[in-house]
Amino acid sequence: MGPSGELQRLRVTENPKIPRKVESLSGGEVPANEALHTLYDDHFDVYYLANVLASGAFGVRDKQRLVPTRWSITAVDDTVAKQIVSEIKDYPSINEISVHSNVYLDNRFEVLLLPGAWEFEQFEAWSPNTPWTKGQFEPVIAHEYEGHRGRKAYAFEEGGGYYAGRIAVAEHLRGIRRQARVVVFREVYDGYVVPLGVWQVRENVRQAMKNEPVKFQTLKEALSEIQKRLTIPLKSYLEKSVVLRQRRLSDFGFGSVESAI
Repeated sequence: MGPSGELQRLRVTENPKIPRKVESLSGGEVPANEALHTLYDDHFDVYYLANVLASGAFGVRDKQRLVPTRWSITAVDDTVAKQIVSEIKDYPSINEISVHSNVYLDNRFEVLLLPGAWEFEQFEAWSPNTPWTKGQFEPVIAHEYEGHRGRKAYAFEEGGGYYAGRIAVAEHLRGIRRQARVVVFREVYDGYVVPLGVWQVRENVRQAMKNEPVKFQTLKEALSEIQKRLTIPLKSYLEKSVVLRQRRLSDFGFGSVESAI
């Protein structure tokens, strides 16, 4: 986590003002996940919650710990999203195929929503010319997936970006009171040279979900439209995909996924 050292001096320069609701949940009597759920539903944003969690204020008394900020951000995204997903699983499915898009900071996001029970899949494709992919001659594609029952293992291929994307889509689905099968395509281009953290994934996807979607009759039409905006051939994604390789007559006007590209 970087260099460490012994703290020599600490000076409080102002009296911090803690909201009463937060103070009531940080006395060591309420589990951290319960506190996060309660405060999120009371409209405290995930950025504030991550800071409070990092300070060690949440959790039952013998489990309160200072948490590195990077870990607290992902912990909040994961904890809150799990609660939202548990709610949206009780909602009816969307009834049409749609694509939501956004581009910001040389990151492109295409979010494909398909009718069906909740599943979530995210691709993260990096141009070979970024500081993280020096020496690569082809794009590097990371992939993570969770089925309807969720996942237990950490998303090592994408790290915090996976959880940031998932919470943004889950928020949207809860807002429209629907569930869906979801595929997020993220392409990172060579203009993205400074690491900005997973907030830009979260806000990129949030904005994509706010933007007017394009709706389609078939998956073939949706994938054809997505391919126009992506720089990597869809075949490279399909080789890794779980959701897109499932064959459902309601999705296609044809017999296989491969005929969509």
